[in-house]
Amino acid sequence: MPKKDFLFEIGVEEIPAGYIAGAVNKLISFFESSLKEAKLDFDKIIPFSTPRRLAIKIISLQSQQEDEIVEKVGPAKAVAYDSDGKLTKAALGFLKGAGATEKDIFIKSTTKGDKIAVKKEIKGRETTEILARIIRDIIPKIPFPKSMKWKNRKLSFARPIRWLVVLFGNEVIDLEIEEIKSGNISYGNRFQKLENPIEIKSINEYEEKLQSVYVIPNRQTRQAEITKQLFNKTNDKIVDEAYLLDTVTDLVEYPTVDVAEFDKKYLDLPEKVVILTLSEHQKYFAIHDEENNLVNQFAFVSNRDSKYSDLIKSGNEKVIKARLEDAEFYFKEDIKQPLENYVPKLKEVTFQEKLGSLYEKIERVKKIIQFICDKLKISKEIKENSLRAAHLCKADLVTMMLGEKEYTKLQGYIGHRYALESGEKPDVAKAIEEHYKSGGYYKSLSEVGAIVAIADKMDTVCGIIGVDMIPTGSKDPFALRRAGNGIVQIIANQNFEINLHNLIDEAFKILQNKLEKPDNNKDIVYDFFRQRVNWLLKQRGIDYDVIESVMHIDYSNIPDLVHRAEALKNFLQREDFIKLVLGFKRVSNIIAKAAEISKVNEKLLKEKTEILLYREYNILAEKIAKLLPAKAYGDVLQELVVFGAVIDKFFDDVLVNIEDMKLRQNRYNLLNKIRELFLQVADISKIVVEGENNK
Repeated sequence: MPKKDFLFEIGVEEIPAGYIAGAVNKLISFFESSLKEAKLDFDKIIPFSTPRRLAIKIISLQSQQEDEIVEKVGPAKAVAYDSDGKLTKAALGFLKGAGATEKDIFIKSTTKGDKIAVKKEIKGRETTEILARIIRDIIPKIPFPKSMKWKNRKLSFARPIRWLVVLFGNEVIDLEIEEIKSGNISYGNRFQKLENPIEIKSINEYEEKLQSVYVIPNRQTRQAEITKQLFNKTNDKIVDEAYLLDTVTDLVEYPTVDVAEFDKKYLDLPEKVVILTLSEHQKYFAIHDEENNLVNQFAFVSNRDSKYSDLIKSGNEKVIKARLEDAEFYFKEDIKQPLENYVPKLKEVTFQEKLGSLYEKIERVKKIIQFICDKLKISKEIKENSLRAAHLCKADLVTMMLGEKEYTKLQGYIGHRYALESGEKPDVAKAIEEHYKSGGYYKSLSEVGAIVAIADKMDTVCGIIGVDMIPTGSKDPFALRRAGNGIVQIIANQNFEINLHNLIDEAFKILQNKLEKPDNNKDIVYDFFRQRVNWLLKQRGIDYDVIESVMHIDYSNIPDLVHRAEALKNFLQREDFIKLVLGFKRVSNIIAKAAEISKVNEKLLKEKTEILLYREYNILAEKIAKLLPAKAYGDVLQELVVFGAVIDKFFDDVLVNIEDMKLRQNRYNLLNKIRELFLQVADISKIVVEGENNK
C-alpha cells in the first residue's frame, strides 16, 4: 500500500502562550487515536507551533485503508430455517443488518452448534476522505482555557482562524469549515511585514519556506535558537527560569535576543523583586555575574529583525524603568515602619468566613506552636523564635508590595526581607519565608520554619474540614491535600516524634469556638491524615503490603512508623524472613479460630518442643523489650527471624488442634503471646509472599 506525508496547519490570530502546548498535544493524540481506529499505518507525527499556527506533519501515512473480509455469524441453523427450509424472520433480519443476501449464507460450526454466517468484503476508504472527517471533528474539540466566536460563526476557538493548510502527498484535501477553505497557502511573520501569502508546493519545503519569511515553526528548533542567542549575547549567567524560556518560545515566531540595561540603583531592591519584575511582568531574563550577584542588565526576546534592535531596546528600557520605579516606591514606603506594625491590619483580612480573620488564624497558630514545643521539649530559644515568626508570618500580606497583585508570588520572601529590615533575628525572618515552602524545600527547612509550617498547615486543615469544607476529588480550594502532605513530610524529615492524633486534638480544641459543634468532622481529619501518611510511605518506596503491615499498630508517630517500614522493607528479599512470614501467617490463622484467649499455663506444656517454644519466647520478649525503646527495628526483625526456626519446629512436632480442649486452648494462648510480640513491630501476616495462594 503506497504511503504519503500529510501536513495540517491551522492559521490563527496570536494565541496566548499558555494555550499552545495543550492544543498541540490534543492535535497529536486525536490524530493518533483516529488513525489507529481507522487502521491507517504511519511512521510518526511531528508537531509545529507558533503564536499564529498549530500544525502537524505525519510521515509515511497509508494512502488507503486495506480491503477487509468481515465474517458475521447469525442465529442458529434451526432458528434460521423453518420446517419448509425457508428463511425465518430472524434470518432475514440478520441478512438485512449484515448487508447480505441469501446466496451469501454458509453454515458455520461453533461450540454452540451450527449457525448461519456470511462473509462480506469491505472496500478500504481513501485516506483523504478519512483525514477530512478527522479535521472537521478535531477543530471544535481543541481545548483552550478560554475560547471566542467571531463574526456570525458558530465555531468557538482561542482566536479567529484565518487559514487552513491541508496537504496529503502535496495535493490539497478540499474541505471548508465555517467559510474557511483549505489550501496550500500559509503566511509569514506579521512583524516583519511579510503578510503576503506563501505557497507550500511540497510538504518537505514547509519549514524552509516559512523560515524564509521569518517563521521557525518547529518549537524545539526555536527554543534551541533562543538558548543559543542568550548564551552568545551575555557574558554572565542567565537567571534560571525554566518556565520563562518556555513562555517566550511560544510568544515569538522568529526570535532575536538582545541585552538592555536598567539603573544600578534598583539593585538595592530585594533581588527577587527585581527578577520578578523582569520575568513575570515583562518576560525578560535577569542576569547574574560570575559570583552569582544580580547585574543591572536583562536579556529580552523579540519577534523582529535585528536591524530594529536599538529601537526595541530603548522601548524595553523605558518600560522596565517604570516597573522598577513602582517596585522601589512600594519597598521604600513599606520599610518606613517595622513589620510588626502591619500585624493589626490582619484583623481586616478574612482567612475564611467562619474561621475569622488572618489575625485570629495566627493567634491559633501560636497556640499550636506552644503545644508542639512543649511536647517535643524544644529549647526556650527555638520556642520563642517560633512564636515570634508565627506572629509576623502573615504581616507581609498587607504591605503595599503584596497589595499589588503583580508581586503576590513573593509572599513570605517579602516578609523575610522586611523582618530583616526591621531588625528581627535571622532565624525568625527566615522562618517567615520557610513556612510557605513546599515540595522539595521541606528537607531544607530550619527547625523554627518547620514548627511554624506544621502549625499553620494544621490549623488550615482542621479548620477548613471542621467547617464542613471537605476536599473532594475535584474540589480542594484550600489545597488541604498539599498542606496535609506537607505536615507529614516535615514531621518525618525533622524526626519530630509528636503524636499526630494529639496534635489534631489540640488544633480542634483551639478551634472549638469557631465550629458548630466540638470536634466537628475530627474523625474525617483522622482518616484524612491516615491517607497522607500512607502517601508518605509510598513516596519513600514502601510497597502496599508493607504499609498495611506497619499501619495497623499506630501511624500517629510518623518517624517511628517510617523506621519500622524501612526496616521491614530491607528484610523482604531474605529467604529466612519469607519463611518467618509464612510461619506467622499460620500462627495468625490458628489464633483466628480461637473463641477466647487467656494466660499460658506452664503446667499444661507437655511436649518438649512447646516447652522450648515457651522458653525461647520469654527470652525473645526480654530482648525485644530492650531493643524497641532504642527503635532498633532491624535488630528486632533479626531476632524474630532466628525465632522463626523455633516456630517451624513447633508446627512440625506439635499438633495444636488436638481433642484435649485444655491443651488446645493453652497452645492457642501460647501462639497468641507470640503473635502479640510480633505485632509490636508489624503485622507480617499482611506481607504478600509470591505463590502462597497456589500452595
